[in-house]
Amino acid sequence: MDIVIRKVEEKDRKRVLELSREVFWNLYFPGTDIPVIIDKLHRSKDFIKDLTYVLEIDGEIEGGIYYSFSKIVDEKQNKEYETISFGPVFISKKYQRQGFGKKLITYTIEKAKEKNYKAIITLGYPYHYTPYGFLGGKNYNVSMADMKFYKGLLVLPLFKDALKDISGYVIFSKDLEATPEEIDEFDKNFSYKEKGFQESQLEYERACSEIDE
Repeated sequence: MDIVIRKVEEKDRKRVLELSREVFWNLYFPGTDIPVIIDKLHRSKDFIKDLTYVLEIDGEIEGGIYYSFSKIVDEKQNKEYETISFGPVFISKKYQRQGFGKKLITYTIEKAKEKNYKAIITLGYPYHYTPYGFLGGKNYNVSMADMKFYKGLLVLPLFKDALKDISGYVIFSKDLEATPEEIDEFDKNFSYKEKGFQESQLEYERACSEIDE
């Protein structure tokens, strides 16, 4: 098995969009918004191309990780602190649970450290990301914009005391969001897939609402 992790290139766009659609279809809600978000990121001022990688297995793209700029807004000090965020992260279904996602995440975390970024902030399931050193935002006094500390808000400082004396709320790139109209219109670029319910959608709803007490 020949495994290569390399920076995303323009020629990868079609494969990445199709793969991400397949991976996320009906996972969080009926259908998926991930392909249109990836398309928006490629055109976004917040896109960090130097940290966005694909994973090839035997010459075929089977995974990817996207990075974008985010920030912590500290209203008490009237300051903003640049941070970075990853997502989406995806591995093709046939290679999931084989350590390839871990390879992508650990590889790019090290690249982010080399570039002296302050911290990575992401949204996800804590059990996915605590093995990499992420902790809930409450541990660093970093909340969502509604000032609530959700369990799914996860923070990784990239050097010692990176977030010392910093507190506030995180703002992610607006290009990580898509309207229902944008999603439906973009999905016309692909072959038809049936939207439906699966149990993972309930888990996702719970993860989005759980407060870190």
